[in-house]
Amino acid sequence: MLNLNRPYPPRGRLSFRTRVAIATSALVVAGISSTAGVALAASNDLSTPKANLTGAGSTFDQPFFTLAFYDYYKLNANVTVAYASIGSGGGIAQFQANTVNFGASDVPMAASDLAKDTGGPALQIPVDLGGEAISYNLPGIKSGLHLTGAVLADIFLGKIKTWNDSAITKLNPGVDLPKLGITVVHRSDGSGTTYIFTNYLAVVSKAWASGPGVGKSPNWPVGVGGKGNEGVAGSVSEIKGAIGYVELDYALENKFSFAAMQNAAGKFVLPSIRTVAADAAQKPDVTPTDFPIVNEPGAASYPISGYSWALVYVKQTNTDVAIALARTLDWLTHAGQADAKSLYYVPLPANIQDLARIDIAKILTPAGTEALTASS
Repeated sequence: MLNLNRPYPPRGRLSFRTRVAIATSALVVAGISSTAGVALAASNDLSTPKANLTGAGSTFDQPFFTLAFYDYYKLNANVTVAYASIGSGGGIAQFQANTVNFGASDVPMAASDLAKDTGGPALQIPVDLGGEAISYNLPGIKSGLHLTGAVLADIFLGKIKTWNDSAITKLNPGVDLPKLGITVVHRSDGSGTTYIFTNYLAVVSKAWASGPGVGKSPNWPVGVGGKGNEGVAGSVSEIKGAIGYVELDYALENKFSFAAMQNAAGKFVLPSIRTVAADAAQKPDVTPTDFPIVNEPGAASYPISGYSWALVYVKQTNTDVAIALARTLDWLTHAGQADAKSLYYVPLPANIQDLARIDIAKILTPAGTEALTASS
């Protein structure tokens, strides 16, 4: 079971779970229905028209979205936002079918995906930035176990089967690693988190690149699957000897131990706001067609990092929805980034926030006017 009682987080704020409970209670009182446990109202301007927005996709985004949309809700309740945390693959599929107002994915859609969109030209807007922790369940061994990318790849390839394998013990002198079998835990659903992880493995391991390769749903050589970050976190917490990849907040929420990964500069680095930001800073000009930031140079860079993206159609069919959607996303990518930081995501760099606003301003009402400024 996931640990829901972690005292959380720094900066003297209420715990994430407490804030979510408050948000949920407030919404029940208000009579707002939920989707996948998250239904929130949001608007940043009293002139914003009433609209009910729906989104689906990335589980990586779910902690941030839950808190951010609730904090946005407290500004006023003109707009409801219901978000289903179903994985990037599911979010892309629902967006392509035009059954949600926005999708969310940890990897932008490729040209072949865009060709399947049913709502016309689409925008892919960066909404958050974070790191993936390599979490493990080894009683008595704290966070900071050293792993290299090549060793991690061999673990997920099934070549390294026990925790006291010489490839691991050489990296961790003085650590009493048990003769315990390794259980690999991976995502069972189509996942942008998996894309970032396998992209990293392919960069650091020729064997991985020529084998399973990069993708949202690779052919895993070994291991057990878990649905969403929640499912992987649950399996890692329950299985002694398990290892898996989860968004950093899930690792901290569940008091997991997690590895210090060797970066491109040869340094062993733990995931944190500072180290993910250092990695992203090495590649400031990301776009939906040039987005990977794994294994960037720099002594402080954490190598398993990536952006997540909101998927939105340019031409909207309802004026109220268009205005509410544009304003919600603009708040999320600017003022809402304070909530990202409180949950161990990295606030979007200023240039990426500028990129987001430029794209959001392209969202059009049925009349062809820009939704972001249509009612200003």
